Amino acid sequence: MSGIFKAYDIRGIYPEQLDEKTAEGIGRAFVEFLGAKSVVIGRDMRPHSVNIFNALSKGMTEQGADVIDIGMCSTPMSYYANGKLGVDGSVIITASHNPAEWNGFKLCRKDAVPISGATGIADIEKIFHDKSWKTNVSKIGKIRKYDIAPEYGEHLRGFAKLDRKLKVVVDFANAMGSLEIAGIRDLFEIIPLYEKLDGTFPNHEANPLKTETLDVLCEKVKEHGADFGAGFDGDADRCGFVDDKGEIIPMDLFTALIAQDILSRGPATILYDLRSSRAVKECIEANGGKAIMSRVGHAFIKAQMREYGAVFAGELSGHYYFKENYTTESQGLAFLMLANLICKTGKRTSELLAPLRKYFSSGEINSKVADVPSVIAQIRSKFSDGRLFELDGVSVEYKDWWFNVRASNTEPLLRLIVEADSKQKMEARRGELLKIIRSYSFSDK
Repeated sequence: MSGIFKAYDIRGIYPEQLDEKTAEGIGRAFVEFLGAKSVVIGRDMRPHSVNIFNALSKGMTEQGADVIDIGMCSTPMSYYANGKLGVDGSVIITASHNPAEWNGFKLCRKDAVPISGATGIADIEKIFHDKSWKTNVSKIGKIRKYDIAPEYGEHLRGFAKLDRKLKVVVDFANAMGSLEIAGIRDLFEIIPLYEKLDGTFPNHEANPLKTETLDVLCEKVKEHGADFGAGFDGDADRCGFVDDKGEIIPMDLFTALIAQDILSRGPATILYDLRSSRAVKECIEANGGKAIMSRVGHAFIKAQMREYGAVFAGELSGHYYFKENYTTESQGLAFLMLANLICKTGKRTSELLAPLRKYFSSGEINSKVADVPSVIAQIRSKFSDGRLFELDGVSVEYKDWWFNVRASNTEPLLRLIVEADSKQKMEARRGELLKIIRSYSFSDK
């Protein structure tokens, strides 16, 4: 085993890094760390997920915890089960968008509060390595099956405000998206792509952040005259959306679309990640909402949502978080709320987007940097005349442009995003910043 304990989850190649013995030990360590008496476990469709489940649940029950087996499900469904069933914790067995040979665990406490490296994964790792779990367990736990899908489907349906069946092309990527929207599928005319569950991902990587994976989806939306398209990642906690013209909807602008549907029901606090276009904040405020900037990363965003009582948050990576799903992701809700907005306004998706497409963004650019502190220091000095803040990395705002540069937690990478009022200005500022960053670069990515 090597390096499987990550900042946000546990993940590794099966069986070289993560096998049944490892899974059993992690199950024991998880129960020991939480003092859990009841744990929900769900899993994705990877061929080895059943073996991993059997080992993980063995470790948990032998540490005295009861396991509620919710079977194959999306990650948002596992979060819903955690909150709905009132358990002490949950684990979804998945490696998300990683290739077929990978597997892993996303971990939560009670009420679907995420366990990250800083809030428990490091502790679980130590218990696992030290084997410091109790050995005098008085009673072995039991495993029982529970079908959460009908309840999750009804939960989603409660938010539908549709006056017609919209035509939607959905790329399931042979993964969990088909389960994520199973309970609302009949409300739409769905044209499916790659629906058969297959953990080997025979058609394409299940990662909508790689926009080339959405090429077929874009073409099919145009071909069928669909209202929109949706492309799920492997465990369906992220989704990429496409408008009626077959153009990819930037994930930050999608946050603004969902905010409009939410705010039509009354004022609310909404979070947007600091890489988002200025158009997102402007849209939230124009529709009567309170807009609060957030750090990057689901654990930070979920904590900040709870702190501010936010009902929704959107992240540039395609995670959309809802208070109604125990302050976690729900792509089923995101899917529905876009449809609500289309029905409510009578506008096409592209028409809804047009007013938001008023700035020019570089997108996030990664550079491998040998001396991150020196780069950051030079950037601080160079742009000291702007409004500088350090919520996550360094952000500097000017009247007609802004940028953020932040270091990766796990790699020698700097991530840059620049937005400006004109394309020419964005490109010029992007070039200026990349020249500084890459003067310390040993290679680019």
